[in-house]
Amino acid sequence: MVRLEALLDSWKSIRRDTAQAWLDMPAADAAFRPTPELMAYRDLAVHILNAGHAMTMMLLAGEPDFSAPGFRERMRGHFLDASAWDAAQLAGQFESVLEADAAHAAQAAPEFWTQMMTRFDGTAVTRLEMLQYAKEHELTHRSQMFMYLRLKGVVPPTTRRRMAAK
Repeated sequence: MVRLEALLDSWKSIRRDTAQAWLDMPAADAAFRPTPELMAYRDLAVHILNAGHAMTMMLLAGEPDFSAPGFRERMRGHFLDASAWDAAQLAGQFESVLEADAAHAAQAAPEFWTQMMTRFDGTAVTRLEMLQYAKEHELTHRSQMFMYLRLKGVVPPTTRRRMAAK
């Protein structure tokens, strides 16, 4: 079984690399999108921040069914307005928001995490499995950010670390 503290520690590590990936993209390329139907780099970064935060807050609020009508509208109530943030402010929010969310999650009773709920696709999962899903959602979009970086000739932070260790 996955322990809550291990999941949160892993997510914090992932989030540090997401924040670094955001900072690694040249500011002039924040609006970059490989194809018209994909999110721009900045929009992708804000989506990662808002989706992770909103899913965590809704989960901790006891939301029983993420597939219920109106759920996405209720999620938007937890979105942060990043429209005026510069690159450094957005990067700082990546880590501070998850740190606060993780502290809040750590206060929930162990039994809370074993309660069943419904995921977006109608699948029954435990609350801890839903939190894992939120982390995986970020990993998916972080990989997308890494691809955007590669398309601009920038080596992603995880690869730089691996290369530096050799």
